[in-house]
This record gives sequence, structure tokens and C-alpha cells, in this order.
Amino acid sequence: MLRQFASLVVVAGLAASPAIAQNAGDIGKVRDGQSCPGCNLFQAELSYKDASKIDLSGARLRQSNLALTTYDDANLSGANLSIANLFGARFNRTNFSRANLQNAIAVGTYFGASNLTGADLSGANFSGADLSLAKGLSQAQLNQACGDANTKLPKGKSIPNCV
Repeated sequence: MLRQFASLVVVAGLAASPAIAQNAGDIGKVRDGQSCPGCNLFQAELSYKDASKIDLSGARLRQSNLALTTYDDANLSGANLSIANLFGARFNRTNFSRANLQNAIAVGTYFGASNLTGADLSGANFSGADLSLAKGLSQAQLNQACGDANTKLPKGKSIPNCV
């Protein structure tokens, strides 16, 4: 019985491993501007890239660095961008619907006419960001995030100040 239990634990651990580890080949692919929907890009270094029109829908970008990138017309719907560094990035007409941006750093980031419908913004820092043209952005989403006096928002919307 103990032997069967130990075997089951080992098999379960091996089955879960690929879901946790990042994929260097996929990261290289994205660095080259290629789409990679559903890829595991955990903690990927993707800063200073122009990845316009790329499809990273459903990708795991948790703790990744996308600082000073351009992702115009990109698809990040359903992507996990929690704790990601989006400092100074440009996302014009980017699809963030249902994306996880929990605790993301989006200081000075431009969101243009991006779709943020259903995105989780809790704990995200939008200080100095431009969300003025963003689509699907609700007051409830903004109430879970923070910004500062330089954060640009759609007319009639507000955001709590970051502490």
C-alpha cells in the first residue's frame, strides 16, 4: 500500500512539472516576435521588444519583464500577467479581456484603445499610466488597483492613490 502511494506521488509530481517550468524554446520564439498562445513564459525577460500583432492569449507571463515593449494589436486575452513588470510599455488596441494583471507594475504604461473587459486589476500599479482610451474598463476594476495624479483615465472614472 505504501509503495503504491509513493508511486502515485511520483507520477503526480512528474505530471505537474511541465506546467510549472518555463519553456526556453517558447521564450526564444516570443523574443523573435512569434505568437505562442498558451505558452509558459514564467519570469521571461521580454523587455525592449516590438511584438506587435503577437498572440499570447492564455499564456503564463507571471513575473515576466515586458518593460519598454510595444505590443500594439496584440492578443493577451486570458493571459496571466500577475506580478509582471509592464513599466513604460505600449499596448495600443491590445486585447487584455479576462487577463490576470494582479499586482502588475504598469507605471507609465500606455494602454491606448486596449480591451480590458473582465481583466483582474487588483493590486496593479497604474501610476502615470494612460488608460484614457481603454475599452471595457469598469470603476469596480479600477477600485481594486491604484494610480496617482498623473494616471489618465476614461472620463468619469477614478482610481485610488497608491500608498
